[in-house]
Amino acid sequence: LADSLERAGVACVTLREPGGTAVGEAIRGLLLEPSLAPSGSAEALLFLASRAQLVADSIRPALALGQIVLLDRFFLSTYAYQIAGRGLDEAQVMEANQLAAGGLVPDLTLVLELPDQTGLSRAAARGERDRMELADADFHHRVTAAFATFAKDAWQGAHPECGPIVRVDASGSEHDVAARISVAVVHHVAALSALLNSGTAEQMRNPVHQRDAAGLEATSP
Repeated sequence: LADSLERAGVACVTLREPGGTAVGEAIRGLLLEPSLAPSGSAEALLFLASRAQLVADSIRPALALGQIVLLDRFFLSTYAYQIAGRGLDEAQVMEANQLAAGGLVPDLTLVLELPDQTGLSRAAARGERDRMELADADFHHRVTAAFATFAKDAWQGAHPECGPIVRVDASGSEHDVAARISVAVVHHVAALSALLNSGTAEQMRNPVHQRDAAGLEATSP
């Protein structure tokens, strides 16, 4: 997606959660270390601390420069993993997240959908599994079910802080998934609508060699 935007002349920056800053990367190491076992609330607060630093150090400065921010995970993952997966109180997590996110609302969130075991198999193929990936099957079922719920109109209407959420089929090749992502972005982000009438729009509908699309399935951290 970043490659397609750059070819279309759109300035963008790519970031990830947890991580993206020196503080965030240190927190990421703690969160994903299999030998550690933080409580559900400690896990949530670590994710939120990483997010708060990322918003302050990277996201807000990029937005101030007029750049599009492409973020591999944001607070929708907290709703899925810590509220649905860990069973934390929704109101408490939402309130803490507002502090971490600083009131930012995504213009678009794409949920890449795969069966949870397929997503875990993809993650395993990338190397040694981390602490989140090693959680039990029931946990991953709850997370997957939560992401499916988030795309429903009723849920989105009750959670305006999340912005619009669109489901994307993540099956098939990396190129197939990247093409579906680009179509979803062009169709749903108003700031890019002008590209529909330009030659670059066709490039976005038919992206090539997009490196960052395949590793975003909902069941991997």
